[in-house]
Amino acid sequence: METRIELQELKRLLDAKQYTNLRQFLDELNEADIAALMEELETEDMRKVYRILPKDLAADVFSYLETDYQEDIITSLSDREAGSVMDNLMADDAVDFLEEMPANVVERLLANANPETRQALNQLLRYPEDSAGSIMTVEYVSLKENLTVDQAIERIRAVGLDSETINICYVLDARRELVGTVALRYLLLSRGEEIISDIMHENVISIHTLMDQEQVAAQFKKYDFTAMPVVDNENRLVGIITVDDIVDILEEETTEDMEKMAAIVPSDRPYMRTSVFETYQKRIPWLLLLMVSATFTGAIIASFEEALSVYAVLVAFIPMLMDTGGNAGGQVSVTIIRGLSLGEIGYRDVPRIMWKEIRVALLCGGTLAAANFVKLMLLDRVGILVAFTVCLTLVAAVLMAMLVGCLLPIGAKKVGFDPAVMASPFITTIVDALSLLVYFKFATVLLGI
Repeated sequence: METRIELQELKRLLDAKQYTNLRQFLDELNEADIAALMEELETEDMRKVYRILPKDLAADVFSYLETDYQEDIITSLSDREAGSVMDNLMADDAVDFLEEMPANVVERLLANANPETRQALNQLLRYPEDSAGSIMTVEYVSLKENLTVDQAIERIRAVGLDSETINICYVLDARRELVGTVALRYLLLSRGEEIISDIMHENVISIHTLMDQEQVAAQFKKYDFTAMPVVDNENRLVGIITVDDIVDILEEETTEDMEKMAAIVPSDRPYMRTSVFETYQKRIPWLLLLMVSATFTGAIIASFEEALSVYAVLVAFIPMLMDTGGNAGGQVSVTIIRGLSLGEIGYRDVPRIMWKEIRVALLCGGTLAAANFVKLMLLDRVGILVAFTVCLTLVAAVLMAMLVGCLLPIGAKKVGFDPAVMASPFITTIVDALSLLVYFKFATVLLGI
């Protein structure tokens, strides 16, 4: 409700061309809230609002906008104004933006940024995508180990405004190697003449520039830090990663895994900003692959057509068996994929996982089979041999589904594939085919067809 009132006030001031009042109104809002309000406006009004913002506030607001809105604004600015945006953005936010832009836009922005900004951004853009180096920022507070506390505080005052965070300062030796950290509160509580090397924390946990961003997120979760230093092969400090970047990474990785688990090619664009044709392109490859793979199911049914003509009642239970197997496999795969992503499960755990899933499958399959047997005998009134065939297949289908659901994601990770690719749709197709083979095999043995 409050957002709606703010949006109405924003539109009223815009329509009345009360730009001074509008600037004061925006100055009282949070940067993220301003960005959210701007995204509700028409394109021209959004550009007007952005131009009204003070330079420093404009850069902060820009970092909160969706990529499409950022591109629209940046292309509407003059070269000098666009360069100013780059100069005032935090380096990690600037890199995130540049990685989404066309090459000609990137060239224009870098050409109009000041030399220091251009050098920092070019350095960050050289790191592999999704690596720690590509998401770090170079705006941090570093201190030499031989400084006094008073000198360190003076340095923080000089560079703190342009830094991502000043809560933790990083201590470097003469070769710029990371040798320690010191919290701002310890500096404030220490005597002015004390030397940094005497009060710093030497056991520094750092991240390598080439570490994958998922591993970086795991490190933050493990140590519960709000910022971590990033070092190169020589242990020289080259940047830091802050927890706000980790939140973005977790959202991105979770969204990507959900899309892969639903058999959709991942997209980095919001749903409402994705065209019909783009959505089609993301979905059709997997649908085609799964359709082709599902033809094996049809081939299995066709091969037992003569047997089914003798016991036509068997056909009625095929959907139930396939759905139950698919659901069981989906349950297991989601659990295993989550465990792999969080580092809770490793390859050495495969025997324990299989033993656990076999026991769970027998319990689940046995319960489902017992309930289904009662239904078959009392409601469907089928013969006892048909009931045994269906129920035995049900136990086997659940057992196979759970084993496939746990082994496929682990195997995929072992050979370098994303485990999420081996989620519900792919597992369901495999389990369907196996369930049908077992079903007809039991039918052949028990019913003599």
